[in-house]
Amino acid sequence: MVLSEQVRPLSLALTEEHEMLLAAVRDFAQREIAPVAAEFDESGEFPLDTVRKMGAMGLMGIEMPEEYGGAGMDTLAHVLTMIEIAKADASHSTILSVNNSLYCNGILWFGTEAQKREWISPVASGEQVGAYSLTEPMSGSDAGNMASRAMLNDAGSHYIINGRKSWVTSAPYADRIVLFTMTAADNSPRPPHSDGGKNHRNITAFLIDTEQPGFSRGKTEPKLGIRASATSEIIFEDYHCPVENVLGSVGQGFKIAMTVLDAGRIGIAAQALGIAEAAYEAALIYAREREAFGAPIGSYQMIQQKIADMKTRIEAGRALIYQAVIAKERALASGGRYTTEASMAKLFCSEAAAFVTDEALQIHGGMGYSKEMPLERYYRDARITRIYEGTSEIQRMVIARRELGLR
Repeated sequence: MVLSEQVRPLSLALTEEHEMLLAAVRDFAQREIAPVAAEFDESGEFPLDTVRKMGAMGLMGIEMPEEYGGAGMDTLAHVLTMIEIAKADASHSTILSVNNSLYCNGILWFGTEAQKREWISPVASGEQVGAYSLTEPMSGSDAGNMASRAMLNDAGSHYIINGRKSWVTSAPYADRIVLFTMTAADNSPRPPHSDGGKNHRNITAFLIDTEQPGFSRGKTEPKLGIRASATSEIIFEDYHCPVENVLGSVGQGFKIAMTVLDAGRIGIAAQALGIAEAAYEAALIYAREREAFGAPIGSYQMIQQKIADMKTRIEAGRALIYQAVIAKERALASGGRYTTEASMAKLFCSEAAAFVTDEALQIHGGMGYSKEMPLERYYRDARITRIYEGTSEIQRMVIARRELGLR
């Protein structure tokens, strides 16, 4: 029997380099991040010191080639790192994911050599913070409904950008941003409106230096979870962006955004798995130690059922992540896509994280609901994984359309 590409067996083993990375990241996460996670969650302060330390370890650009300030490792290394950092604190892993998957990858895959050296290196090394801006107040899943606008000046040397973007992760501290906004062949100043998806061809990606005039930051969002991962609006008022800072070509922005989101979805799947693992491990310890009616609660069948269901979902999620890792590495070599695998991993792991954190909190009873224990933070942090990098509804649509040949 000949197996198709879709059902090819998994073959993924950790190399010695991966094992060393895993041990180093796990030690760093539990020693440097876990002890301060609750404090940063409470204050909402951006953890700049530990972000800089992650940069010094090569984690902020782990997949970037060494000549661009990265660690030169692979997708599996990024996934392993994301899981361990997320187990300690989801906010740190969000910052890590945006830097690696959304900011650096886009420039690596679509940028010129000069752009790679100027725009990747300081962010991959952790010296600066990167961000990715696609969403607007009236444009989330419908990217073609953007109101922001970039118009080429009369001299043809700069684009003048105006508009407001929302829900930009790391924006309050970002030094560099990959921005997606509307351009048009006729250079019309009138913002386009949604036309059933045709406006996608008018989206262009720009490399933004936040120190330049015309850029400002709006309100910081008071979020339910991942509170130390600062998120805010960004505002452009006659911001002059040199034409050499166009990423890819004019009108290629939607393709760039979607290609980068495939990578980002693998990162969020790994983040969700890390949150789930942290909740599961806490529940396992509690079920062994907590006694009720003269016996550990783990000896009771209902608790055992929860443990079994949680563990099964975690390991199923890990298998889907590894399948996506293999698909991405294959695609990087062939120039193909791995959209279905990335969406399946993100969909399943984000929903598994919701299930596992809920069950873990239930096992802890009233103590799980208290801020004295980390379960309530895991529960809050897990919720966003079903929304960003494409909602669960969007993932289901993506998977189904590709299976039905409606791409």
